[in-house]
Amino acid sequence: MTRAEVEPAGRSHAAGDGVVKAGYHPRLTNSDLAPLKVKNWTSYNFFAFWMSDVHSVGGYVTAGSLFALGLAAWQVLVSLLVGIVVVYFLCNLVARPSQATGVPYPVVSRVAFGVLGANVPAVIRGLIAVAWYGIQTYLASNALVLLALKVDPSWAPYADVAQHGFVGLSTLGWIGFGVMWVVQALVFWRGMDAIRRFIDFCGPAVYVVMFALAAYLVTEAGGFSQVSLNLGSIEHTGLGAVGVMVSAIALVVSYFSGPMLNYGDFARYGTTMRAVRKGNFLGLPVNFLVFAVLCVVTASATVPVYGELITDPVATVYRLDNLTIAVLGCLTFMIATVGINIVANFVSPAFDFSHVAPQRISWRTGGMIAAVGSVLITPWNLYNSPETIHYTLDTLGAFIGPLYGVLIADYYVVKKQQVRVDDLFTMDPAGTYHYRRGWNPIAVGVTAVAAVVGIVVVFFTNATAASFSWFIGAGLAFGLYVALKNSIPAGADRAGA
Repeated sequence: MTRAEVEPAGRSHAAGDGVVKAGYHPRLTNSDLAPLKVKNWTSYNFFAFWMSDVHSVGGYVTAGSLFALGLAAWQVLVSLLVGIVVVYFLCNLVARPSQATGVPYPVVSRVAFGVLGANVPAVIRGLIAVAWYGIQTYLASNALVLLALKVDPSWAPYADVAQHGFVGLSTLGWIGFGVMWVVQALVFWRGMDAIRRFIDFCGPAVYVVMFALAAYLVTEAGGFSQVSLNLGSIEHTGLGAVGVMVSAIALVVSYFSGPMLNYGDFARYGTTMRAVRKGNFLGLPVNFLVFAVLCVVTASATVPVYGELITDPVATVYRLDNLTIAVLGCLTFMIATVGINIVANFVSPAFDFSHVAPQRISWRTGGMIAAVGSVLITPWNLYNSPETIHYTLDTLGAFIGPLYGVLIADYYVVKKQQVRVDDLFTMDPAGTYHYRRGWNPIAVGVTAVAAVVGIVVVFFTNATAASFSWFIGAGLAFGLYVALKNSIPAGADRAGA
């Protein structure tokens, strides 16, 4: 197995630092996809990664949307914490193969899907990242729009889609979206080391604003005694709330299912697997506990202060009387969302689309393909209400779950964590991962079946069942894959190779 060297964290590091060996086939290789020569992400870098991921406007809005399920604030808090603990363990599982081999998610997928079949999970994950990239860009641009209105309220007509709008977005909304689109592209273009430094700043910065916002609202409400954790929308109590809370937990996992699936894109840079696990622990259960408490307290405090429940942090900041504080708050949330958007939804499709044609599509080109696609899907229509948020998460989970299930089943159960790194880059029919002309029919077939089942659940059952689309897809794919691999004769999936 190829091992990467470990370098000091301060040294410059770019996506194209992979070592391309003489025998690697050009159809499968470029310097972005090849095993890393050096690894320089410490546990703090992974901690900061998750801080940026969690502390985005999207994370806050998703957490706030759980109130729409009719849960009390403490029930929302418990659901958030249980969900993130599940994400923590699932991330550790998917991180190991990439950290051990030094290759990104789409290349690790070759182990299960075949050297060419891995384009199936790469394209699916890439397209999902395009959707998320657009959603997060839209949420960040909202902060910019509200900031503009705070500075000059006379621009309000241009923020009204009915008066000045196009395909569901106002003129001011388009300007905000365009500005955020360009800013993110500039950061991404500077490479992985610049991205790492950017997210190291974003996570802590938004904490300062969130603590200040929570403290201000609690003070304005008259103290904690005036902040009720039993909001007026409660519909479920006692045992009747358990099922709804389980659905909320599933939604939390679905929200993180995208970065969780391709977490290997970042785990590959980890100095050791221990550093990855430590960073995950600090960034998920520990960090999320603080974040969840802040979300619940802040949202609950908006009721006595403003007379209504506000679950969007940008909207909450916008209501502040102090212009300077409101401007700083909006800018901070905007920067934090930019941070996670670049990490989770720019880096991922960059690797995924580059994987399809390594010699024609570089890492940077793959990222820009995703950026352009994010505009075409009109993401503001995918995340504009609690119901739409849940529907979007369920649909994406139906596709992501099967990919996760196959990857974990193959690596841990079938391959017993053994990977021949050089065989990931060969078109030789005798190669371990060539299967049938480069495709593993079992992996592709199982993914298709599990995804179809997940979509049926989302579109043709109730909302409670739909929230489990990720678990249904992942569990079904895992079980089917192991069962089929155990039932066929050795080498049968390589017939005709």
